[in-house]
Amino acid sequence: RENFIHLCNPHLEKMKEDILYHFALGTGTHDFPALFGDVKFVCVGGSPSRMKAFIAYIAEELGLGGPGCDYPNICAGTDRYAMYKVGPVLSVSHGMGIPSISIMLHELIKLLYHAKCSDITIIRIGTSGGIGLEPGSVVITRQSVDATFKPQLEQVVLGKTVIRSTNLDEQLAKELMQCSKEIGQFNTVIGNTMCTLDFYEGQGRLDGAICLYDEEEKLQYLKNAYESGVRNIEMESSVFAAMCNLSGVKAAVVCVTLLNRLEGDQISSPHDILVEYQQRPQKLVGYFIKKSLGKV
Repeated sequence: RENFIHLCNPHLEKMKEDILYHFALGTGTHDFPALFGDVKFVCVGGSPSRMKAFIAYIAEELGLGGPGCDYPNICAGTDRYAMYKVGPVLSVSHGMGIPSISIMLHELIKLLYHAKCSDITIIRIGTSGGIGLEPGSVVITRQSVDATFKPQLEQVVLGKTVIRSTNLDEQLAKELMQCSKEIGQFNTVIGNTMCTLDFYEGQGRLDGAICLYDEEEKLQYLKNAYESGVRNIEMESSVFAAMCNLSGVKAAVVCVTLLNRLEGDQISSPHDILVEYQQRPQKLVGYFIKKSLGKV
């Protein structure tokens, strides 16, 4: 069962029913193997609208749907997350920050387990702030590091600090990089991603409601991050990597950079440029899925 989802929770076997509350799904009310048993690729991202756009894009790319097709939200019974499916691809929103994606992942991993899915690849696609990269560059994460540049997730469980690894699948990262070279449309790098607990002080911004450091201190911190191998900053990758590792799932993080943080804190690119930037991770992951299915 090496290629099946591994659940690190013996208590679940004793439960008559497992209610995935934040998905509005449950093993007593839904046939998980029938609904999700054919899933091989799961793509997750912060915004519900972005994940709906992704499923429409991948449906057309795989020849499973065209313009104007509707893709119903499987989690329509709740407003916490959105979920869409076409063929072997599941697209799920996760909200913003470690707590939000953590809740989603607990229920997603259980969903895949109950559905008896195997050989699963999970990829987070999203946006980020770049360090030392031109806006629009795509970063494939080697390791997720914390705000002190350590490749770990520090979590308090039952009052005790637990340290978990945040390495991501090296071979998967290389395959994605090769796909980007084959596409040849935008700059892509493999580097470390810093995962922070908030958007403003945690990322060294000068434009938050509270800021008790100066610009020189900020720039020195970001330069230190760059020298340690960090190429972008976001707020979900550490718990994503840690939970996928514990569940035995191949995982990757693919984020586009919307700005170079060494040059500023606020996103100033025109809306149409930002929309095109946000499509780049979708294009890369879409190409990877097509190639994996022998459709390239």
